[in-house]
Amino acid sequence: MILPEVKYRQIHIGIFVNVRLIHHNHATAAGQSTQKPVKILHTNVAKTQCRVTPLLAMEYPGIPLNPICYASLLQACTDMKSLEQAHAHLAVCGLDQNIYLETKLMSMYSLLGNLENARQLFDKILEPNVFAWNSMIRSYATGGSCEEALCFYYRMQQAGTHADNLTFPFVLRACAGLLALREGKEIHCHIIRSGYEADIFTGSALVNFYFKCGVLEDARQVFDKMSQRNVVSWTSMIAGYACNGHANEALTLFHQMQESDVKPNPVTVASVLPAYADLKDLQQGEWIHDYIIRNKYESNVFVGVALINMYIKCGSVEKARQVFDRMSQRNLVSWTAMIAGYAQNGLASEALALFDRMQLEDMTPDSVTMVSILSACGQLGAIQQGKCIHDYVIKSGFESDPFVGTALIDMYSKCGSMDFAHRFFGWMPERNAVSWNALIAGYAQIGHASKALTLVREMQLAGFMPDSVTVVSLLSACAYSGDLREGKCIHDYIIRNGFESDISVGNSLVTMYSKCGDLEFANQLFHKMSRKDVVSWNSMIAAYDQNGCSNRALALFRQMQMENVTPDRFTMITVLPACAHVGDLQQGKWIHECIIRNGFESDIFVATSLIDMYANCGRMEKARQLFNKMSEKNVVSWNTMIAGYTHNEPIKAALALFHQMQVADITPDSVTLVSVLSACAQSGALQQGKCMHDYILRKGFESEISVGNALVAMYTKCGRIESAQVVFDKMSERNVVSWSSLIAGYGMHGHGKHALRLFGDMLQTGTKPNHITFVSVLSACSHAGLVDDGWHYLDSMSQDYCITPGLEHYACMVDILGRAGHLDEARDLIQKMPLEPDAGVWGALLGACRIHCNIELGERVAKHLFDLEPENPGYYVLLSNIYAAVGRWHDVARVRTMMKERGLKKPPGCTFIELNNKLHSFVGGDRSHLQSEQIYATLEALAGQMKEAGYIPSKNFVLYDLEDEEKDYMLCGHSEKLAIAFGLINTSPGTTIQITKNLRVCGDCHTVTKFISKIKMREIVVRDATRFHQFKDGFCTCGDYW
Repeated sequence: MILPEVKYRQIHIGIFVNVRLIHHNHATAAGQSTQKPVKILHTNVAKTQCRVTPLLAMEYPGIPLNPICYASLLQACTDMKSLEQAHAHLAVCGLDQNIYLETKLMSMYSLLGNLENARQLFDKILEPNVFAWNSMIRSYATGGSCEEALCFYYRMQQAGTHADNLTFPFVLRACAGLLALREGKEIHCHIIRSGYEADIFTGSALVNFYFKCGVLEDARQVFDKMSQRNVVSWTSMIAGYACNGHANEALTLFHQMQESDVKPNPVTVASVLPAYADLKDLQQGEWIHDYIIRNKYESNVFVGVALINMYIKCGSVEKARQVFDRMSQRNLVSWTAMIAGYAQNGLASEALALFDRMQLEDMTPDSVTMVSILSACGQLGAIQQGKCIHDYVIKSGFESDPFVGTALIDMYSKCGSMDFAHRFFGWMPERNAVSWNALIAGYAQIGHASKALTLVREMQLAGFMPDSVTVVSLLSACAYSGDLREGKCIHDYIIRNGFESDISVGNSLVTMYSKCGDLEFANQLFHKMSRKDVVSWNSMIAAYDQNGCSNRALALFRQMQMENVTPDRFTMITVLPACAHVGDLQQGKWIHECIIRNGFESDIFVATSLIDMYANCGRMEKARQLFNKMSEKNVVSWNTMIAGYTHNEPIKAALALFHQMQVADITPDSVTLVSVLSACAQSGALQQGKCMHDYILRKGFESEISVGNALVAMYTKCGRIESAQVVFDKMSERNVVSWSSLIAGYGMHGHGKHALRLFGDMLQTGTKPNHITFVSVLSACSHAGLVDDGWHYLDSMSQDYCITPGLEHYACMVDILGRAGHLDEARDLIQKMPLEPDAGVWGALLGACRIHCNIELGERVAKHLFDLEPENPGYYVLLSNIYAAVGRWHDVARVRTMMKERGLKKPPGCTFIELNNKLHSFVGGDRSHLQSEQIYATLEALAGQMKEAGYIPSKNFVLYDLEDEEKDYMLCGHSEKLAIAFGLINTSPGTTIQITKNLRVCGDCHTVTKFISKIKMREIVVRDATRFHQFKDGFCTCGDYW
């Protein structure tokens, strides 16, 4: 028996008092005498929301209760325990057969979700009335048992009970839940025949039904025919348009509703907010937020959640968080929405932090929360945190949920633990197509196309057919591995199975072909697509830029604008690198204006891309201004700014920003460390580089291959090739970059033969060289004057390694020949090479003409360079230097006039020296340093000592027509000499002095440094723009060959 046993005639005292009061009032109204009235405890039953609890009392004897009183008693029950006790009381009193009370009791069971008891009571009723039928239909429809609800409606018709205006809304709700369009239309006919079409609630339910079934035209017809509309009708219509992706129509209706006499309520506002979110119009979103505040709807939890989602979709996570923090009440949905917002916008650390806070506030997460937090762990690659969440999932019983299971597979895949992901997949009690796709995508992300294809076959054997998501994953695997042959096979499969018309598949095909090197076919596919969405345009713009066609990427973005395709934030993130790659500042500014117009400026990733664009265009002031304006910065923002300083040479600013980053409590990642090590390498800041090495060891980054490679590069560029070798030897894993960096390092230090031996060691390990490796090898040959070896390795590229020599390789070979004095041979190579020579190739030959003072060839080469890069001042300076070296001062003046007319300036020579972890910089003729007087006095004293030792100034390195005495003075002020003098003053005798110059060291400075090393008995290490010079006892390791 489902009904509980209770003590005879017991009832909760609070309810009893109220029921007695109701009876007393009825009796008084009838003129009957009553006992002394019971003390009034509450005004009415509905307001008390009393519950029958263990606090019980016996009914007063002698006072009968009528069915209306008992109905009020039943209505007051708000939980199953109180209702079951009241039911038992009715049974004892013999009132459970009363049709009125029986129907009321059944209704209360259904309202409290106990459909089993409600159904048993319904089945006992011999002739259920419309109220009983409506109660059951409503219960099944609201409880998700839509088929049962519809079945009851048809039984009701067969029983001859006429439906009323309360029946149809719930039947239509059931049809909407089943997407049963045919049945819903039949019921619409019943409504018309029954005369309820004009009923406002029935009309609203019809609108909602048609929208849920995707028949927008029918929904609009019903709405337009309604003679009366209330807030529910308008809200149903607005929500329907918003949910079906018709944001503009939803907003139009919302404004029309405000112009009518019907005021929107919180549900209306919560329904229209997704439309603002879909438009991603932050300005409009802020307007509706103001409207919400004015109407005091902000405290409504559903409005709050909708606002959070709206701001997140508009890219303003910061504003979403402000809404979240201001919410007076937060439910599970609001916490989950905010966590999901962080995860979806790549702010995984923030998502995890909020999840921790959620637990501290005793809010129990659900399966949807778990999916979002696992996504955050996957983004961070936080395998340990992911495993902790997995333990929580098991304890909470969510592991059997297929969506949580799929999220776990995705998390383990993104953390690089495919073995565990696969094992967990095998443990899953229930798998669906989504689970299979998650595992396939995991293998695709690491480029294992063959394994992904094997899984697809297993998926089919398990009874699941591959869908467009599966195909997209397979194409992603081919794109990652560059496997064009496999990609073409999948393309054939797509055509055979009719997936080609799917937009996401078309977009993935464009990406796959472009990443596999077939850009033109990708372009053909893009233009053949019958339908394109914003992702299609983004994919093609990215394809052009990633294949070195940045100008075509920018042109396509302009075409996108002309075709009125609204860009999204990913468009901006995709097109800004194209501006950066071509250094097109004007285009970049125009795109910046587009970003402002579309409300994307507050998006953290768009803002970061803008910073990168301005930094790559050399506008560090603008980049820093944008960085400072960002209200929210993540590790990527800091990394971008540090990298900008590193590439634009304000090295001290890069190092200072790294320290600010730590003060701001932003944890650096491997990308940060690589950028900072690069800054140390460029400036020769060895001590700071060593501090970074200590930090890397403390934080456990030494096992990351990119960090190891950066350490190797830092030590080689800071003149510590032995330390670079130690780091290299300790690396647990090496790739081609590791070998190429060390080969380049030995080459820079003049150890050409050692570099070539290292190349042989690399081949023995089975590591295949790439085009960068050969640049390192040929550069080593250049620094050591190994002409024959240079020819050998240039030829072996195509013959032995199937690598077609590029412009950079020919530039190296021209440099090898030019430095060795084989200028005619270098010129012949340029004329015969299969590629059109660029500025790098001609620049190498002009540099050789400068070394060997070949004016005739230098003039011809300079002409080519002025045509190729008329805005590059370096080539004008080189030609001017050639003229100055032979005393042709009128030609020097002519070249400098050309520069002035074209607005070009010679880049100033700048030399760095590190002392006590502080970087000091000097420029030619610099007197701004606090120790300037001592520095110049030291140089003057050294000049006398050097002259006594036989030093004669090389006055052809003064590039102006001056008197000899003035030339001597100008030579004295070269930046490298100032830095060396500073080092002599501030270090103890015997200490090695190390300086870094941004340009090639001049011949006179080279000679002076040899003399100083002998006179002061110091080892002096100089790194210039091309190589290292180590001076000791009056000699240099370059052998005067540089």
